[in-house]
Amino acid sequence: MADRKWKACLIGSGNWGSAIAKIVGHNVKQSAEFEDEVNMWVFEEQVDGRNLTDIINTDHENVKYLPGIKLPENVRAVPDVVDTVRDATILIFVLPHQFVKGICSKIGGKIAPGAIAISLIKGVDEAKGGLELTSTVIERELGLDVAVLMGANIANEVAREQFCETTIGCRSDAMGPVLKRLFEAPYFRVSLTHDVYTVELCGALKNIVACAAGFADGLGYGSNTKAAIIRIGMMEMMEFARMFYEGVRDVTFFQSCGVADLITTCYGGRNRKVSEALVKSGRPLDELEAEMLGGQKLQGPPTALEVHKLLSEKNAVDRFPLFRNVHNICYNKAAGCSVLDGL
Repeated sequence: MADRKWKACLIGSGNWGSAIAKIVGHNVKQSAEFEDEVNMWVFEEQVDGRNLTDIINTDHENVKYLPGIKLPENVRAVPDVVDTVRDATILIFVLPHQFVKGICSKIGGKIAPGAIAISLIKGVDEAKGGLELTSTVIERELGLDVAVLMGANIANEVAREQFCETTIGCRSDAMGPVLKRLFEAPYFRVSLTHDVYTVELCGALKNIVACAAGFADGLGYGSNTKAAIIRIGMMEMMEFARMFYEGVRDVTFFQSCGVADLITTCYGGRNRKVSEALVKSGRPLDELEAEMLGGQKLQGPPTALEVHKLLSEKNAVDRFPLFRNVHNICYNKAAGCSVLDGL
């Protein structure tokens, strides 16, 4: 890309996508290596009688998913995902993982030569013989090199410029620094590693542990119990990663994508919040998700389901009692108090 500038686009515009758009939109204007305009794909919907894309492009605010935060004027909301990626050379995927395959089918063959992707998506799918990470789906469907960004990054706090860290997993020594310059801000510190799979696994598996933390909160347990859940959850995350992937580095679990993200999610994330409400109310997860998250999606329960299927195939469910208990509460109507069974 030495002969032309990198052009970034965002595929997704929810709470997290909009917070990242603020950083990326600002950064590209500060560096001659990036084009100034950043397209952001927005699923078109009506808000108070206006198209959401029109609101973002006129008022420079995503009033539905990130209200009260101004976006840079060079971030342009686009309702067509094919138009969004046209001529882009850095594709930033930041949407619920269950929509990735459908989006890839729409943009396949319409991506600029030499483009790369980076996934900010925390989710996994079941695949024949193992677990399929979102980055792997994107690589297979689009034929792109894919990096990942994961960390202790609650979107509203990032948008308010409260200091935090994040981890980028990138196999390319050349592209890692480019991505760091695209995403890093004084309040958003970026670390680089080649350990892509572990970074992404941490981002997915921690949501299962966050559900357990939420169940404990709903039962009225205190800090000691939550600390135990976090420690046990971290050990299960590490064991799971070693079981399914080679080359896992323990040090990666102690970066922002690992222990920091796990702690943050167990105290402040959406999976924790809805899980607490599940125990207190006894209402179905899908009802609580629709009522409490304003269009956002839970990641913990579906990840617990996919992980349970994989562990069942290996006859290893009982080696991961915390993962097992979260699955049983979410899908087998087990009582919330069973979250501590067998720990």
